[in-house]
Amino acid sequence: MFAIGDDFFIEDDQGRRAFKVDGKALRVRSTLKFEDADGRELYKIQEKLARVRDSMTIERADGGAAAKVHNALITPLRDRWTINIPGGDDMSTQGNIVQHEYRIEQGRTTIATVSKKWFRVRDSYGVDIAPGQDDALILAITVVIDMMAHQGR
Repeated sequence: MFAIGDDFFIEDDQGRRAFKVDGKALRVRSTLKFEDADGRELYKIQEKLARVRDSMTIERADGGAAAKVHNALITPLRDRWTINIPGGDDMSTQGNIVQHEYRIEQGRTTIATVSKKWFRVRDSYGVDIAPGQDDALILAITVVIDMMAHQGR
């Protein structure tokens, strides 16, 4: 079973391409690389063949772990996810993941808000990130949650 790559761009609030997500083509397992506007790799997400159920790791360009995303709790209307940050403060989600209406929090502080309500285009949603955060990492976390919550899509 092989995956054909799906590349897409993440635009800023002015409609400029800020990041590219490069889906590597013809690999046995899915690999996504987050690149900045100049094409430098920032993060990599690679689906493990025998991954632990409901968790994925985001790697920095140097191969070190940047974050590990876990599906902590599934309920009919809400999913709860935890994001472990090696050497940093862990994060969690609050809201409806499946409908793309949730917050990413660090402690009691909201560091990002994800919403589909801002867009009319199918399969599009916005991520409002608080100042001072690593935008690329927050977006990579959002993509991982989307991949895990909507498997097979």
